[in-house]
Amino acid sequence: GARETLAVSALGTLLAVAAGFVLALPAAGRFGTAPRQLARFVLNLLRSVPELVWAALMVLAAGLGPFAGTLALALHTTGVLGRLFAETLENVPPAPEQALHDAGSGAVAAFVYGSLPLALPQCVAYALYRWEMNIRMAAVLGFVGAGGLGQMLYFHLSIFQQAQAATVLLAMLVLVFAVDLFSSRLRRGLATAYA
Repeated sequence: GARETLAVSALGTLLAVAAGFVLALPAAGRFGTAPRQLARFVLNLLRSVPELVWAALMVLAAGLGPFAGTLALALHTTGVLGRLFAETLENVPPAPEQALHDAGSGAVAAFVYGSLPLALPQCVAYALYRWEMNIRMAAVLGFVGAGGLGQMLYFHLSIFQQAQAATVLLAMLVLVFAVDLFSSRLRRGLATAYA
């Protein structure tokens, strides 16, 4: 159950990072006003629906199990991370990218070497933080049939096995603590690398 919860949260977060970054580029205004408004609308729609509602819809669409939980986390987290990534890109100083563009670099190269290195540490920190949150949410999603520790907890609570339910809760605590420790070390390593 712990492995399933970890896998659901990690895969859901990875999918959300990729989709969120793709939507963040137009949402940050890099392709004009119309794509910006459309991307922001999609991001607002995705994050306005809570994970539990997404999970209920995904269980209806994809059936019971971890796949539904992964999709539910990915959809909601895409909206959250896309908005955070877009705001990070908007707040990056334009001077390095403009200098590269003025020196003859193409638009993609100027972005990749001028703006992306300035935004990347903050984007990674946001992604890791959302992963920590998604582990807790992946456990909760089990209550609606999305697998993992939450489903085990629901089962043990429904037949009044308090000792087993306490063990599942302890497993959730250990899992969240381990990911928090890993995330903290990774962020410190990135901060040192970019310092």
